[in-house]
Amino acid sequence: MIDNFLLITIAVINCITFAVYGIDKIKAVNNEWRVSEKRLLSLSMLGPFGSFLGMKLFRHKVKKPKFYVGIPFFAIVQLILISLYMAFIH
Repeated sequence: MIDNFLLITIAVINCITFAVYGIDKIKAVNNEWRVSEKRLLSLSMLGPFGSFLGMKLFRHKVKKPKFYVGIPFFAIVQLILISLYMAFIH
């Protein structure tokens, strides 16, 4: 039960993060108010897979080191934490 909840929560957060990257890219193209980099990075810590997909699909923030280095780092950390959770809880 908790495993399903955890996986669904992670999936939802990643979907939200992906959507925010898409929204920010649209706003960038239209020269509108933008989502701050701090907020994008915060979301990326929680949903690194959604942000990575958003970066690649929307070609957004791909030239900024804090994104192209930070997001894979966040993904690795999240995978390690999920693995540890699964190993020690079960």
